[in-house]
Amino acid sequence: MISHPPQLPSYGITKDARIRFATNAAVETAISYQNLLDTVLLAVSATSGFDVFDAVRINSVEAWGIAAIGTPATVSVVFNGETVGAAGDQKLHTDTSMGIEPAHVKARPDRLTQAGQYQASTANTAFTIAGPSGMVVDLSVSFRQPMQGQAVACQNALVGADTGAIFYRGLDGKSSSLTAFPVQGALSVI
Repeated sequence: MISHPPQLPSYGITKDARIRFATNAAVETAISYQNLLDTVLLAVSATSGFDVFDAVRINSVEAWGIAAIGTPATVSVVFNGETVGAAGDQKLHTDTSMGIEPAHVKARPDRLTQAGQYQASTANTAFTIAGPSGMVVDLSVSFRQPMQGQAVACQNALVGADTGAIFYRGLDGKSSSLTAFPVQGALSVI
């Protein structure tokens, strides 16, 4: 008789999920893992919600910044990975453009940095992003979904939410009325 080892519960993992944001103001913002996980949440009441996923890994951050006539536009992304005892790659991914062609950056974190591996919901900085108003940001991530009922409450309270509905927040984890990064559409899983 062949004996098999017990199987551990598996996590639901999205290999490549993409979310698009567009800034409504010029920004230079540190984005935390908590912010990333708060982008997709489930309302459990009119004022409280829980993250749908329990961990996130960044595949890439792609951004386009449109220049105003006669003024340059600069877009930059840095994977800080700032936490006690660890640091990200600290590489500055940047582009400046003037005229009709937008500044464009597609940045990927190194595999052995925090941003390149799954991270739980914490206030640690995943990356810092800067750019002009109207900047378009495509975030490509892999999410891991909890299968053991360990949900994490979202950072900021909901207002007038429909219980049981899925909500999207800005890249900075704030509601659509407060964010500088309103979400454009829904989560796309590839």
